[in-house]
This record gives sequence, structure tokens and C-alpha cells, in this order.
Amino acid sequence: MKPYYFKLILSSMEAVADDQGDALFEAGCDDGTIVSRDGEVFVRFTRESSSLGQAINSAAADVQRAGFQVDHVEVHCPV
Repeated sequence: MKPYYFKLILSSMEAVADDQGDALFEAGCDDGTIVSRDGEVFVRFTRESSSLGQAINSAAADVQRAGFQVDHVEVHCPV
């Protein structure tokens, strides 16, 4: 397994409440950090998987299970 670094930008959100963060954690996003910055809400992930596609798909499924919609994905390379 290899770690992959990416952000899932959430649709139609400008801020995050504590209970929404809890819902993400309970849905399996314990490897993600939810961030609200400049009117955008995203979850920054470091997810271990056998491929980048599998990491993104599983994270998106977890986010959707928590009741959120993913707008788009940004992939990051570690520094």
C-alpha cells in the first residue's frame, strides 16, 4: 500500500459545523482533515491504497456516505 495525497472539494458549502466533521469521521474519513478556507470547504486526505484511483473513489464514497457531495478532486504531490 502506498499513501496518496489529495483534496475532495465539497459542493455548496462555505463553512463546517462540528457535527459535520463528526459525520465525516464516522463515515471513514479518519485519514482526512476537513478545512474551510476562503469560502471553500474541502477534505484533505492522506489515504493508503493500491492505486490513486482506488484511494480517491473510496474517499469519495466515504464523504458521500456522510451526506456530502464532492464537487471536484485536486491531487497533490508530497513535498
